[in-house]
Amino acid sequence: QLQLVESGGGLVQPGGSLRLSCAASGFTLDSYGVGWFRQAPGKTREGLLCISRSGGSTNYADSVKGRFTISRDNAKNTVYLQMNSLKPEDTAIYYCAAAWLRCSGSAGMYDYWGQGTQVTVSS
Repeated sequence: QLQLVESGGGLVQPGGSLRLSCAASGFTLDSYGVGWFRQAPGKTREGLLCISRSGGSTNYADSVKGRFTISRDNAKNTVYLQMNSLKPEDTAIYYCAAAWLRCSGSAGMYDYWGQGTQVTVSS
């Protein structure tokens, strides 16, 4: 069964950090661009960053620029999202997704999705 599983979400105070993980099973991520998205209540899903097969990253959201970074460990078949200086407006469900051979800020371009992990930023 091909699936992506996110982990690492939780409750954090403003200014804090979290690292989300996206682990693939049933397939290898080597040939996929992997993106992180988020969706807050009442809002559309927002593309944040994507990491290419070669490890280059693209940022699609000015709101996270300079605070969030994406990385991958192909040996562990896992992609990470490091989130620093978190703000209450970062509260959302965070999803990872894999797209064959490419990166995109558009959710419709992705082939596989995880189930999401909740991130809540609150004091």
